[in-house]
Amino acid sequence: MRKYLRTSPTWAALPLRIALGSVMFVHGAQKVMGVWGGRGFSAWIADSAPLGFMRPSWLWLAAAAFAEFFGGMLVIIGLLTRPAAFFIACTMLTAVVGVHWPNGFLQSRGGFEFPGALLGMAISLLILGGGKASLDHKIG
Repeated sequence: MRKYLRTSPTWAALPLRIALGSVMFVHGAQKVMGVWGGRGFSAWIADSAPLGFMRPSWLWLAAAAFAEFFGGMLVIIGLLTRPAAFFIACTMLTAVVGVHWPNGFLQSRGGFEFPGALLGMAISLLILGGGKASLDHKIG
């Protein structure tokens, strides 16, 4: 368990955690609970997964929704930051490659600008851990 809680002794992770965790939690809540203009879980998992090998689609879409929702919560409080960031990074990599890449870079054209930035933040937390202001630091 210690290797999952290990973190760098830095404050730099705090703004990354708050920003990434907030965005992921809200997007996950839209998918899981249907709040803030979201369609809800049933409608979300009824769609097709973005990559052809992702079968059954509902399973992969459910995993993405839970990775965003629970991963966002964990990242905000800094508990199991590295595993949560890993699952968020996987979800954002899938969004970049499977959904947004064909539209180019700009978000205004449906491009990968925003999910790419979130992917970078998740990778940074995967490297840093939760930092000094995290439960990982307090427990570990």
